[in-house]
Amino acid sequence: MKTEQTFTKYERARILGARALQVAMNAPLLIKISKEDLEKINFNALKIAEIELDSGVLPISVKKPFPLKRDESLKRIKEVKISDDKVEEMEAEEEKEIVKEGEIMELANPDDEIEPEAEADDAGEE
Repeated sequence: MKTEQTFTKYERARILGARALQVAMNAPLLIKISKEDLEKINFNALKIAEIELDSGVLPISVKKPFPLKRDESLKRIKEVKISDDKVEEMEAEEEKEIVKEGEIMELANPDDEIEPEAEADDAGEE
């Protein structure tokens, strides 16, 4: 008993691409297609591969491994409740760290920034 395999759009695209490449490189066709039909599809390798796939003659199968079953029962995660005072304390510590980093980095003022080209032009004019 052979069941027809259904492919996802990604598997189908991969199979068609691989077979079309083979056909384009002069691999023998697996299905008899008349000369007239080939001329209708302009000898398009992708169309030929699609006809072969739809007719079911391609000897291609796709392995679809299933995830491993686990017999473990799920464990509940214990919720850790934090008091409002603790939350405020943690936020205050974060703000202190932010301020400390800001002092190290020293915020730049636009007045402090002078372009080097402007200095060179000023020196050349004098």
